[in-house]
Amino acid sequence: MSTKESPQLDPIRRGRRRTAALVGGLAAVLAATGLGAVEAPSAGAADPLPYQNPSLPTHQRVADLLGRMTIQEKVGQMTQAERIDVAADASLIATYGLGSVLSGGGSTPTENTPEAWADMVDDFQRAALGTRLGIPLLYGVDAVHGHGNLNGATVFPHNIGLGATRDPDLVRRIAHLTAKETRATGPNWNFSPCVCVARDDRWGRTYESFGETPRLATRLGGAAIDGLQGRPGQLDRPDRVLATAKHYAGDGLTDWDTGEGDYTVDQGIARVSRREFRRLALAPYPAAVRKHHVGSVMPSFSSVDWTEDGLGNPVKMHASTELITDVLKGELGFDGLVISDWRAIHQLPGDYRTQVETSVNAGVDLFMEPTTTNTVGYQQFIETLLDLVADGEVATSRIDDAVSRILTAKFELGLFEKPLTDRRHLDTVGSRAHRAVARQAVAESQVLLTNRRRTLPLQPKRQPVYVAGSNADNIGNQAGGWTLTWQGGSTNVIPGDTILDGIEKASKRAVVHSATASKPIPRQAAGIVVVGETPYAEGFGDVGGPRWAYDPGDNGVPRPAQTMQLSEADTQAVERVCAQARSCTVVVVSGRPLILPRRLRSQVDAIVASWLPGSEGRGVADVLFGQQPFTGRLPVTWPRSLAQEPINVGDRDYDPLFAYGHGLTTRKIRHRR
Repeated sequence: MSTKESPQLDPIRRGRRRTAALVGGLAAVLAATGLGAVEAPSAGAADPLPYQNPSLPTHQRVADLLGRMTIQEKVGQMTQAERIDVAADASLIATYGLGSVLSGGGSTPTENTPEAWADMVDDFQRAALGTRLGIPLLYGVDAVHGHGNLNGATVFPHNIGLGATRDPDLVRRIAHLTAKETRATGPNWNFSPCVCVARDDRWGRTYESFGETPRLATRLGGAAIDGLQGRPGQLDRPDRVLATAKHYAGDGLTDWDTGEGDYTVDQGIARVSRREFRRLALAPYPAAVRKHHVGSVMPSFSSVDWTEDGLGNPVKMHASTELITDVLKGELGFDGLVISDWRAIHQLPGDYRTQVETSVNAGVDLFMEPTTTNTVGYQQFIETLLDLVADGEVATSRIDDAVSRILTAKFELGLFEKPLTDRRHLDTVGSRAHRAVARQAVAESQVLLTNRRRTLPLQPKRQPVYVAGSNADNIGNQAGGWTLTWQGGSTNVIPGDTILDGIEKASKRAVVHSATASKPIPRQAAGIVVVGETPYAEGFGDVGGPRWAYDPGDNGVPRPAQTMQLSEADTQAVERVCAQARSCTVVVVSGRPLILPRRLRSQVDAIVASWLPGSEGRGVADVLFGQQPFTGRLPVTWPRSLAQEPINVGDRDYDPLFAYGHGLTTRKIRHRR
């Protein structure tokens, strides 16, 4: 990889480079002359100042605004609070000069509607506009499979399902619709896509990955970035948002039992050679930066030891000057902003002052520092960083570099001209047209693993249907994590159709439903057993990881520990249906492959990997009943047993149950009608 600048750089990148150069020169002049910040314009000034003039190039506007800012205003721009920190008193945004606010998973306005979201963000934005320089806010959300925090948004399949489609055009379209629904309700920044390469299915974030190969993650991750941001110069449109490539880098490569705290995989250590780290962990980022011009990058919670022997001292990504400043910003030429993960710097060695100093100097630009019960949050971050600058432990040039990147994003988003929510697309949120695209994505993502005796597609007019299993009629389970709440929930209800709803609408004969298969099973019935996992997200989704005794996102119901095994209830339902029905199809709803014992497989006619389809269960029924053919292919390897993990295509002793890329099709199967 060359560190030289390509002569083919697009105008935005050239402008950003000029911004950096101009900022550096301006800082030197100010230091030499002893000049302070220039005063803001008085009310009613006849001519706009340069930073207020949209006809000027972005780099000139950034340099002008930066030259007018005090160090307090600059540090405020580097600070991101959580919605709940300022919900009761939006004036805190102006008091501390905050540059950004986010909604964490499940953090929503009291009335979780599109209009309430837009009103909330606008209230925060007005507070920011009331400051001396009137710098608008970046507002970020985790819209990782649609604007999932918002009740009523279209909930698309998670990335692992989109990986099964192998369809970058579809991924690009889904990302665009996600951006459209997100920006219409206020947020202008999406902490997505995850371009991670998932190499161990025991990781609780496997479903956030497009697959286990760098090629697949690069191709579909790039399509997602394009869908969110549009082409260069389109970020200011009301249907685009700033994208985030995450988690930089190696979050999918962490070793078993090295996770942080009680986690077994998540936030762990990736011990791998430099060659392998570049081949697997870094591989998606050159294209994300150079080809797709991603606006922000989020470092991982994980650590990396990429010494040749793997026996070095692991370094947390948020502390890695080599990987953030030297590789990402230097070698790859990334000129966007680096945003920390949720309170991630608190995992670095040393006291809080040392953690802030280390991460700022490593190259992190904007800090996600919500206030928690121990009161360490955005306010202390600001105080600490100001002290570090005053003591010379963080250079003003590093501050200016960070703030110039943040301001560039705000100018490119058009926030100085149109800071308040453009609501023209508000009525498209969760619309029939958007849900139709989600339904198509569900159908394309289904992977047919086995199909004995051409069981599928089913014949809707000829057979009664018997449906069982825990996930047949549970829209919370089929949506998964990052839906209404951080970890998701079995009790979460969103607009849409369950898989059972889809089956009932597709079948022309009677449909009997019994989750436990306790109702009588007709001998001539086509049996469908929908089994799988309950929702989870990072950390708590790790196999062998912690079990929550209480989860406010799931009505206080204890969550089971994750095992990658079918539950006893689902296993019994499969055995009962397969023993009595004319045919037996098992649909696995999960964020990763589940272990399917040989004894169980021998009883089943057809097995479908459904992944986490989201709100449109009818897409599953579309392929079960032949309205569309099965075309999906495995984005990850399906192991025979848990002992095989981690298992990936190309392994020397590769012997999976179903190989990476496996997937049967029903294109040529035609039943007599």
